[in-house]
Amino acid sequence: MTAVEIAGAVRSGEHSAVEVVEEHLERIARRDGGVHAFLHLTADAALERAAQVDEAVAAGIDPGPLAGVPVALKDNLCTRGVPTTCASRILEGWRPPYDATVVSRLAAAGAVALGKTNLDEFAMGSSTENSAFGPTRNPHDPTRVPGGSSGGSAAAVAAGFAPLALGSDTGGSIRQPAALCGVVGAKPTYGLVSRYGLIAFASSLDQIGPFAETVADAALLLDVIAGHDPADSTSLPSAPPSARAGLDRGVEGLRVGLVTELTTAEGLDPQVVARTREAADALEAAGAKVDEVSVPAAVYGLSAYYLIAPAEASSNLARYDGVRYGLRAPGADITEMYVRTRTEGFGAEVKRRIMLGTYALSAGYYDAYYGKAQKVRTRILEDFDAAYQRFDALLGPTAPGGAFALGAKTTDPLTMYLNDVCTIPSNLAGHPAVSVPYGVDAGGLPLGVQVLAPALGETVMFQVAATLEASR
Repeated sequence: MTAVEIAGAVRSGEHSAVEVVEEHLERIARRDGGVHAFLHLTADAALERAAQVDEAVAAGIDPGPLAGVPVALKDNLCTRGVPTTCASRILEGWRPPYDATVVSRLAAAGAVALGKTNLDEFAMGSSTENSAFGPTRNPHDPTRVPGGSSGGSAAAVAAGFAPLALGSDTGGSIRQPAALCGVVGAKPTYGLVSRYGLIAFASSLDQIGPFAETVADAALLLDVIAGHDPADSTSLPSAPPSARAGLDRGVEGLRVGLVTELTTAEGLDPQVVARTREAADALEAAGAKVDEVSVPAAVYGLSAYYLIAPAEASSNLARYDGVRYGLRAPGADITEMYVRTRTEGFGAEVKRRIMLGTYALSAGYYDAYYGKAQKVRTRILEDFDAAYQRFDALLGPTAPGGAFALGAKTTDPLTMYLNDVCTIPSNLAGHPAVSVPYGVDAGGLPLGVQVLAPALGETVMFQVAATLEASR
């Protein structure tokens, strides 16, 4: 059943929340040993929470729009009393004293959290191979990656361990694994969903969003977690748009632009381009007006991102010093303690990005690198704004190809970074985008296409996504 169907069945008494949760826990026990989607299961707490939902239903109380629906949480979302590690040794065993806002909103909506999912350490990666606790495998082919950094959440949904999951998207970390695992994954408008309790990677780019098996489920989850939060200074004060409002409207008369820079990006598999053009044809057949559009500065997105994001990471990760929480390696003096703690606690990719960011912010290089990257970011935003003067939504590939083999790109960071070439521009602009499964490659592995929309354009974005889903 979909999340919408589960919630309806639990609210009506057709199914109990406990039965639903037990079924999903059984699937996890049977199969997650070969997938490794979860780092930590909260089975007892989940069953207790499900019983509370059933008690509310029996008392005639509506538990909420996600009544009894199991949800998996990426392990960079603070969850009170539950180990929250960011898949890093430096936070191994740390138990937050509070819940992230999105975790609280899920509970208020009647959802049942099953546990914490694997990720690339501190969300830095595109394959979930950078986890300190071992890689996650793609449920469609365990010799291949699920994408990243939210690979555990994407794999959990694809494997049927949970109908819904939350991830975070800094440069494509929801949409890219969604494409590789054959599920729906959305990055909302920056500020639409509270970041309070999300362990920061790059604060001006990070955004929490949904994974789901269907577009309708993803829209429902986004509507539950969206909205202003005074605890987050970047939270938008206006009422959030409804992601579900346009699901049944179709695309008759909508203007959709096929982004040239995304369909011709470096490293794209021709099969991905073919599926994207098929998606454009499907929208046109459904009544949309589809045409090519250029977003010229998007070609510089990858370069700008790998200056801005590491610079923010260098600042954000300075707090992990062995003094306040997490790992502490002994040393003869405080300097040696700092060095040993960070050397032992951080993995290779995290260290690489900290060094990149520190260099970009250093005296003599700030204007040449970080400052210039921020100017490029502004140009990308301006070019998107110009495109949205002509089009209601945009279309492009999500990832350059299907799921690649474990270990195939770990020795070549630049090739790995190219996995986000199509997704990064939306993060730099702060705009929403959603990946929808659309066909398979020659090996039968899922491929995804991406619908992009202007800021707070979630309604039309999901409207287009629903039409694509129906056309498959």
